[in-house]
Amino acid sequence: QVQLVESGGGLVQEGGSLRLSCTASGSIFSINAVEWYRQGPGNQREWVASIVSGGATNYADSVKGRFACSRDNAKNTVYLQMNSLKPEDTGLYSCQADIRRSVGGRKQTYWGQGTQVTVSS
Repeated sequence: QVQLVESGGGLVQEGGSLRLSCTASGSIFSINAVEWYRQGPGNQREWVASIVSGGATNYADSVKGRFACSRDNAKNTVYLQMNSLKPEDTGLYSCQADIRRSVGGRKQTYWGQGTQVTVSS
C-alpha cells in the first residue's frame, strides 16, 4: 500500500506564506513526477506546479515567481513553498505522485486527500 498525505495548510492573511508538504509512505521504490493541484470554491481543479525526480520544476503562470517546489527524496516528501499569497490562491491543495513500488515495476499514480489553504484579504 502507498499513501500520500498533504499537510501545512491553514488560514493566512494576504501577503503571507505557507509551506505545504506531500509525503509518501508505504512500499516505495522511487517517486517520479509530483504535481500539485488546487480547487477553489466553485472552481474546477487546476494544475499549480510540478517537480520531476531530477528536481526540475514547472509552474502555472498564476503562481510563477511566488510558489516554489522542492523535494527531499530521503524523506519521500515534496514541498510547495507559497509566498505572497492572494485570496485567489484559496482552495484545497492536493498532490499527485507517480510512484514505482519495485525495481522494474510500473509507475502508478496516487493522490492525497488534500490540505485546505485559505487566504484572507
